Amino acid sequence: MKKKHLGEFEEIVLLTIGILGEKAYGVMIRDEIESRIGRQVGLGALHATLVRLEEKELVNSSFGEASGKRGGKRKRYYQVSAKGEAALIETRNIRRALWEAYPDLNVNPGLNFSL
Repeated sequence: MKKKHLGEFEEIVLLTIGILGEKAYGVMIRDEIESRIGRQVGLGALHATLVRLEEKELVNSSFGEASGKRGGKRKRYYQVSAKGEAALIETRNIRRALWEAYPDLNVNPGLNFSL
């Protein structure tokens, strides 16, 4: 199986989809990212990332019921696939190994620095 390398934003989106569970659709994903990490997210950038993640088979999507509030449009809901979970685990392991290899940052892991 070809490894699926994740960019930072792809990782954030995948993690957010996993956090939201069955409630993961575009606007909700954007709002959750913005509230959790304070990062402004454009819906266009999010949509492009969701399409890319689906092309990589890291997420699956399905349509919900039509809503009168949305003019009859259906929401597209996302869920992390098994390949997506494997990619997240691999990314976490790579990042952990890099953090642990950085000598000066591991001297006192209890310290909390803010930028």
